[in-house]
Order: sequence, then structure tokens, then C-alpha cells
Amino acid sequence: MTSTDFESLVSQIGFSSVPERFRGLISNVALIIEDDVPEETRRSMKLSNNETLLGLYQGIPLSKRGDYYGAVLPDTITIYRLPITRAAAEDGSPIRRVVEDTIWHEVAHHFGLNEEEVRKRESERA
Repeated sequence: MTSTDFESLVSQIGFSSVPERFRGLISNVALIIEDDVPEETRRSMKLSNNETLLGLYQGIPLSKRGDYYGAVLPDTITIYRLPITRAAAEDGSPIRRVVEDTIWHEVAHHFGLNEEEVRKRESERA
């Protein structure tokens, strides 16, 4: 999938993959698309060569925001095109489905869930 087609897909999906009851709670978050995970990010997250990162939430989760929160740059959810297209090909899943699942996963971090909690809820959803 070309970069342009992928950008169109992510733009079309946006936060629509998040259940409606949670969608309205998403606050001050921007979706960003990158081709691949930068080496600096891989190092800072201590990812091994065989670990895949499909998306990344960076910011202040809703559960940590207090009265002081305001006039700040948006949190970001970065979606990585190449790892997603590879994962979709390996699983035989539609790219759209992997993007939707990745966005929902990262939004769960925005709500304050850690990786273990997110994975547990994902397994319950399946």
C-alpha cells in the first residue's frame, strides 16, 4: 500500500474504530502517520530487532490530567505504515482491520491503561 493510500485510509478511519461511548472522551489527541519506527524510538523503548511496534501513544493520559492541564500541545498517536502492512500480510488480515485495532489499542493508553491492561482487554474483546 502506498503512503498516500495508507494516509487516506487512516484519515478515513480516524477514531471511528473506538466505540462511540468512549469516542467522545478522547481529548486533545492528534493522529500522526510515519512509514516506520525511528531507531531512536526503538532504542528508547528497548525494542529488540524481532519486536514490532504498530503504533505509539505519547502524551498525558486522561487519568493523569489534573486542574493544571491546559494550553498544551496535543498528545499523539503515531501509526506506523510499514509494520502494519507487514503484520497484515503475515496474519492475512485486512490492513484496515490492523489500523482500526492499532488506533483502539493506542486510545486505550490515552485513557490511562498500561500495556498489560490493554492486552488483557483486547483478549476479552476477541
